[in-house]
Amino acid sequence: MNRAVRKIWTLLGVIGVLIMVSAGVQAISGNDRNTPVQDSLVLQPDASSPDDPDPSDRGVQGLRKFIGYTGFANVTPGHLIMLAVGIVFIFLAIRFEYEPLLLIPIGTGILIGNVPFMADSGLMLGIYEEGSVMNYLYFGVKTGIYPPLIFLGIGAMTDFSSLISNPRLMLLGAAAQVGIFITFLGALSLGFHPAEAGAIGIIGGADGPTAIFISSKLANGLNIIGHTPVGDPVYVKNLIGPIAIAAYSYMALVPVIQPPIMRLLTSRRERLIRMKPPRSVSRLEKIMFPVIGLLLTTFISPSALPLLGMLFFGNLLKESGVTRRLADTSRNALIDIVTIVLGLTVGASTQADVFLIGESVLIFVLGAVSFMVATAGGVIFAKVMNLFLSQEKKINPLVGAAGVSAVPDSARVVQIMGLREDPSNHLLMHAMAPNVAGVIGSAVAAGILLSFLL
Repeated sequence: MNRAVRKIWTLLGVIGVLIMVSAGVQAISGNDRNTPVQDSLVLQPDASSPDDPDPSDRGVQGLRKFIGYTGFANVTPGHLIMLAVGIVFIFLAIRFEYEPLLLIPIGTGILIGNVPFMADSGLMLGIYEEGSVMNYLYFGVKTGIYPPLIFLGIGAMTDFSSLISNPRLMLLGAAAQVGIFITFLGALSLGFHPAEAGAIGIIGGADGPTAIFISSKLANGLNIIGHTPVGDPVYVKNLIGPIAIAAYSYMALVPVIQPPIMRLLTSRRERLIRMKPPRSVSRLEKIMFPVIGLLLTTFISPSALPLLGMLFFGNLLKESGVTRRLADTSRNALIDIVTIVLGLTVGASTQADVFLIGESVLIFVLGAVSFMVATAGGVIFAKVMNLFLSQEKKINPLVGAAGVSAVPDSARVVQIMGLREDPSNHLLMHAMAPNVAGVIGSAVAAGILLSFLL
């Protein structure tokens, strides 16, 4: 049994145990949930009343009131399930190093967002309660502020040399975006509103910030999408939490999901294809690329300007050579701070009463299909391209799987699989070209969806 299979079985085993535990707790609690502790509290007569109870009675009533405010008195099976999910996320990040920089903040956020408390008591603790600290932090998610800042950092740490040296590989990044539009159609067929379907489809790009950005615009629970027969407004569902969790989960599972698809769609002969080393790229080309890329992509998809503008701006800071301090801040301190706040608030947004709905399960299923279709689309398109290329210009189809924008994990998977077939065949630099093209492609796709659906 290889390592990937052991990881899958470990994950399934942990989830199975947690489900059984939560089911047992629900059975034990039974009807007790129908009578919350705080509802049984009785207001005592005024201290000046002749029937004033003795101090021991006041102490008992105070203790009961304290218990009514604790998490033990307000916990529900939904809270327990979500707390278990948060612990699983933290476990996977530490035990298997699945995107620990993302899963640990998200897992901790899930714990924070699902600690039970007395609702409507004026404590202002929940992320959806106006005036709470978490609600202020969540403002950057629901208004789409954090994703462009993430893109700024990504641009400042990305080297586009491999893409500049072999522009044809950009087509692989575009081909992998087919998963977005296939899933969009699938979500429509399942009854989601077009705006909600567009936000769900973007999961196929394996780009967490883009998924959050588009869901904050299309599936934020605020936009009016219709009216009832009596004239009351109908609002789009708030799917930011499920979409973000699904996107980051599949990003973390790239090393598990992609290899079987890549092996299934390629022959050993194709996996042994050697590609010509990338040519050297001049400094002038590196400086011109973000400027030309910014203008070209945003003219095609102006709705993606907040993402693409910050991506290419960050890259220009890096490549100009005269703004090293700004580039260093963007790719280190700034992106780290935003990642922490983004992960915590996205995790906290998964409150049990908001997250544990039927749509969440459908989103996870559609997200998995979207991600697999995107991987297959990149591999198949590389095989199609080879039909028109000479022998010395052939593309190793494994490289096509890096078209999803999970940077740099997808490129690393390609490198690992290539080395397994031939220990001297290094594909990492080739794979980085469609990988970074996928980042651009998913942002362009998001902009196209926004222009049609917003």
